[in-house]
Amino acid sequence: MQRCLQLAENGFGTTYPNPMVGSVIVHNYRIIGEGWHRKAGEPHAEVRAVRSVTNPELLKEATLYVSLEPCSHFGKTPPCSDLILEKGIPNIVVGTVDPFAAVAGKGIQKLREAGRTVVVGVLERECQELNRRFFTFHNKQRPYIILKWAQTADGFIAPLKKETQKPVWISNTYARQKVHQWRSEEQAILVGTKTVLDDNPQLNTRDWYGNAPVRIVLDREGKIDHTYRVLDGTQPTLVITEAKKKGSDERVVYQNCIFDSSLPQQIARILHQKGLQSVIIEGGAKTLQLFIDAGLWDEARVFESAEQWGQGIHAPRLEALCVRSEKIENNNLTWYYHYD
Repeated sequence: MQRCLQLAENGFGTTYPNPMVGSVIVHNYRIIGEGWHRKAGEPHAEVRAVRSVTNPELLKEATLYVSLEPCSHFGKTPPCSDLILEKGIPNIVVGTVDPFAAVAGKGIQKLREAGRTVVVGVLERECQELNRRFFTFHNKQRPYIILKWAQTADGFIAPLKKETQKPVWISNTYARQKVHQWRSEEQAILVGTKTVLDDNPQLNTRDWYGNAPVRIVLDREGKIDHTYRVLDGTQPTLVITEAKKKGSDERVVYQNCIFDSSLPQQIARILHQKGLQSVIIEGGAKTLQLFIDAGLWDEARVFESAEQWGQGIHAPRLEALCVRSEKIENNNLTWYYHYD
């Protein structure tokens, strides 16, 4: 199962809306096949593992390991449980049950009813942790929420005033490249009005290879017009506003919302309805604090530089235990997790 997890991780950031899944086939204590899910619409892990077996006759005496329950429904591909039955594989070991309603135990039930031996719950916690975005989306009916910001050593996230409309960098070049990598791994990125007006950001992945996330822009009063880069149509953008709904097109969509104390919950619900399983919230301080105060976040990734400004806009207040930290040149990166 550990090998299944290693294989599954190869699909990080490329399988949406599907989960990452790895599969290994063993015959007489020897691995004879393995595979992982690479992209939605392409063969699932079990299919790739079966296809990799050079002597199909061995499948009738083999054990198939898979990190997530085999599917039992027709989606873009046929059910994996049907393939397992067709190939005569007698033993199946499953890491964890699939929370998706169309599966949710049905694949396991189908295999057992056909007389196959099915063991469930091997490295279950690790299998669920690998697909925490997928599990959060289906179990909590919201996206997996990642907070990200950079602050000075004395706790400031931005200067009080700016002379030019561009970011004031606190993190270093390597840290910023890391952020672009993160963007390529998640489905959406969210910023508030002030960030757009002050910095005119692009919110893309220009410093890293990979898909650009859907841009989510909070614009309560409709202050952001098409002179700003977030509305340039180069990537899908969702503008959440209280103002009169403007005309939407394929690349820029407007969604009305009430900006009250329930705003974080409303945003989470909207993103879930749009099928977005994860979102990085990149600020500023007010937007980040909204989600922190609502207890609506799963991870926080905080860069800290050695600079001391003495004054500025204070970084968000976060009371959480540090899970791990690393040094990126002269920046410290600290990771926090929010456990219910």
